[in-house]
Amino acid sequence: MSKTVKIIIGIVVLILLLVVLKYFKDANSKAIEDFKVEEPFYTAINTQAVATGKLNPEEEIELKPQISGIIDEILVEEGDKVKKGDLIAKIRVVPNEQSLVSANSRIKTAQLSFNNAETLYNRNKSLFEKGVISQQDFENSELSFNQAKETLRQAQNDYQIIKRGSISGGASANTNIIAQIAGTILEIPVREGDQVIESNNFNDGTTIATIADMSHMIFEGKVDEAEVGKISEGKEIKVVLGAIKDKDFPATLIFIAPKGIEENGAVQFTIKANVNIDEGTNVRAGYSANAEIDIESKDSVFAIREALLQYNRITEKPFVEVLEGEGKYKKVDVELGISDGINVEITEGLKEGDKVKVWNKASEDDKEDRGPRR
Repeated sequence: MSKTVKIIIGIVVLILLLVVLKYFKDANSKAIEDFKVEEPFYTAINTQAVATGKLNPEEEIELKPQISGIIDEILVEEGDKVKKGDLIAKIRVVPNEQSLVSANSRIKTAQLSFNNAETLYNRNKSLFEKGVISQQDFENSELSFNQAKETLRQAQNDYQIIKRGSISGGASANTNIIAQIAGTILEIPVREGDQVIESNNFNDGTTIATIADMSHMIFEGKVDEAEVGKISEGKEIKVVLGAIKDKDFPATLIFIAPKGIEENGAVQFTIKANVNIDEGTNVRAGYSANAEIDIESKDSVFAIREALLQYNRITEKPFVEVLEGEGKYKKVDVELGISDGINVEITEGLKEGDKVKVWNKASEDDKEDRGPRR
């Protein structure tokens, strides 16, 4: 090998050596990555279940007619307050022509029978007074006369009911729609001139008005199956209305459904609660509402922010990273207690003074949500 080639190879080796030395020098002089740390603290943790639903009147009824016809007059408007027995609407009967003809025919037949019975009665009465016939024969003719008179009256009444909807047309007539409870008119789905159908065994009938007692309201919502076993009837809860901000209403659970309904892959249970509405608050039926139900509460628990937790991808067990020395962290498995979604109780794995790595770079706003330390 010539001297020139040896010199070139030596220069190349020297350059490579310098590059390697510079690389290791830069790697060793690289600043240690600095992570923020937080210490465990003592705080109060309250776990809650939230049920979404609506606010509805406890007593709500639909007024339906007892006879078919046409709405002749509506005497109230939606939102009006009424008392029990107040007149809500009047119905004008449109009689069936065939039924009317048939009823008229029954009147004529009953009239003929009555006229004949009356003639026999008057004749037998005269004969009885003269002693020609016995008392038994006279009483039989009197009975027939009275029966014919009653049949005629019944036929006339049937005709009036078919034609006008009632006999007298007074306050108790079937054509008058009366409020059955005291309350507020929530809805009037019909208008004057609309045709309505009576309520019977084969038809629910046309709803003329809906009345509700707005002084007694209930919350009706649903809770998840994971939380329904932790609540019981009689429990005090809070109800928050979507239409009324910055105010909640005390309520008492009165019903928990014994059977759940599957919705979107989750089983939901219906709950109901009596809501205490103060007199100064104006509420309306159908307001959307959320019920906040306290499940478990602990004071002075040893906790960290839940955002500091990490989970093993295989075992799915929680752990944190605790500072050991400058820039060095060790993995520590932890046992968890109750959580409110912000702070979580630590039952095993950490002690006071441990510095837990903030691995997800939590914001300053999150830190302020940790709650009071004790």
